[in-house]
Amino acid sequence: MSATTATAPVKQPNGKSGGRRKLSYPMILLIVAGLLLALSALRALTGADDLTSSGQYGGALGAAVPIGLAGLAGLWSERAGVINIGLEGMMILGTFGAGWIGWQYGPWWAVLAGVGLGALGGLIHAVATVTFGVDHIISGVAVNILALGFAQYLAKMWFGAEGSAAAAAGGNDKQSPPMEGLGSFSVPGLSGRLGSVEKHDWFLVSDAAGIVRGLVTEVSWLTLIAAGLFVATFFVLWRSPFGLRLRSCGESPVAAESLGVNVYRYKYAAVLISGGLAGLGGAFLAVVSSHFYQDGQTGGRGYIGLATMIFGNWRPGGVALGAGLFGFTDSLQLRGGGETVHALLLLLAVLLVGLVLWGLRSGRLKQALTAGGIAVLMAVWYLFTDTVPVEVVDATPYVTTLLVLAFAAQRLRAPRAIGKPYRKGQGT
Repeated sequence: MSATTATAPVKQPNGKSGGRRKLSYPMILLIVAGLLLALSALRALTGADDLTSSGQYGGALGAAVPIGLAGLAGLWSERAGVINIGLEGMMILGTFGAGWIGWQYGPWWAVLAGVGLGALGGLIHAVATVTFGVDHIISGVAVNILALGFAQYLAKMWFGAEGSAAAAAGGNDKQSPPMEGLGSFSVPGLSGRLGSVEKHDWFLVSDAAGIVRGLVTEVSWLTLIAAGLFVATFFVLWRSPFGLRLRSCGESPVAAESLGVNVYRYKYAAVLISGGLAGLGGAFLAVVSSHFYQDGQTGGRGYIGLATMIFGNWRPGGVALGAGLFGFTDSLQLRGGGETVHALLLLLAVLLVGLVLWGLRSGRLKQALTAGGIAVLMAVWYLFTDTVPVEVVDATPYVTTLLVLAFAAQRLRAPRAIGKPYRKGQGT
């Protein structure tokens, strides 16, 4: 039942092996080095300095955390077989809970409140899907609608009520009073030295220094907690008996029950943890990104987190990579990176040419022709324009979501029993 069990390669009709190859650590390092070299060359060629600036990557890290937590939340739930479309609603509950408690008791209590209200949303979803067998999609959509209405109603009643303490402290119908900052840290000695190297504008060396400096300068403590949760998720789900039983509920709950696993209990635990993680992502937006709750604060990040989970193939490492990608594009949007997005058109065209060659080599003519057509369009767009409209920059995170899912769809493998109804004793 373990997902780490090796399987024999499957022979395809063309005689080639269909088994998957795992990326080794040297190969991963080689890919990272190749991407760094490509970004350095692109920056030198186009003059788009934000491609490797510390500000861009610091912003990308901050933007990636709530998306990554939402993706991690979806992973916990769906590994146990419960589809969680309600991530957006649970994030909304997290932002509201953090804003409500934060201005009164401080940022750390705000974080706990966000986690608690997110877990409450997860409990509602678990009761509906696990206990009463409601369709998972319908339940998730209902959670999103209820959470939005709940937050807007209580914000109007508590934050915007005339003469209330919250209104006197700066709250209104759509926003909570501001709270204290959570604080951040920079790696002592490293940030300043990397900054001096970045300013020299040396090819590759300054680019690497800028990227690393963005990841070690003024990092929120909540970002460290989020990184720890990714590591903990891997060890709990793939290196512990608890994780094996939980994942077995998403693969074959009937078989798990026959081995003495309480499937209901594990599904409840998974969805509650999922809600808490989504609520933590919402709390990050309220505590770190803005210091208050605001209506519409999540901005669809719950849905992007769901896409990140799918792109990451229901694994923590893949979710982290996907969150980094979407965080990068989100940071471009926030920094108004019209020139940077314009430079990335050239990089995208080059990558698509590589995809064309790979498709021709593997006999996938249709995929190669599609990638070739898009590569030509990207190259023409780059050559005949100097920048891209701000509307395109604003849409970059969402376009990236669609493109990534389209190209990653063929290698995905969801848990076998995901979304399927389960009743105790149905295998007897």
